[in-house]
Amino acid sequence: MYEVFANDHRLFLTSEIAKETDFKLFLMDTVDLEDVVSQLQKGKIQGAQIYHPKKKDLLKKFTKKAPLVVAAGGLVQNKQGETLFIFRNGKWDLPKGKVDKGESIEEAAIREVAEETGAKKLKLGDLLGVTYHLFKRNGVIKLKETHWYKMSTKYKGELIPQCDEGIEKAVWLSDDQIEEALSNSYANIKGFFERVTVSE
Repeated sequence: MYEVFANDHRLFLTSEIAKETDFKLFLMDTVDLEDVVSQLQKGKIQGAQIYHPKKKDLLKKFTKKAPLVVAAGGLVQNKQGETLFIFRNGKWDLPKGKVDKGESIEEAAIREVAEETGAKKLKLGDLLGVTYHLFKRNGVIKLKETHWYKMSTKYKGELIPQCDEGIEKAVWLSDDQIEEALSNSYANIKGFFERVTVSE
């Protein structure tokens, strides 16, 4: 099963039909994604399940309806145990970006964090997880698959937000500040933090 976010709404790609009363069931082969996203955003449905019997084909089938964009980013901590956040489009987020052609996912994660925040001396750690969310580009719904890595840095210099990418701030936040920031973040980022905290 895959959990996919459309803003703060959730839809699941599943090979099992669960009797969830507040999640409407759609068939992968016939689903109109534009319609599902519209219903979610208008509050007509609480959530959606998109069903296909073969588990291994779920993502492949779904990306025929929403082309896949692979991205990478980082949960970066400094020596003080603070976490690196960016502020963009009125929301707190973690630095991430699209993987370039010929680049590995790990290389993209380091590059994107450095570009978006100005942080240097980044050390790559373990893969923490993968999140999925839908976004619209040039009228087309696309699926972003983001690979999140644990990172650390001894960098003490100034953080420089990447203004041409619409990033207004790049800052280190303490655990208390993170809690407040997450109240004005994206559902997939909140869920990611919950999973990472639970697994630690």
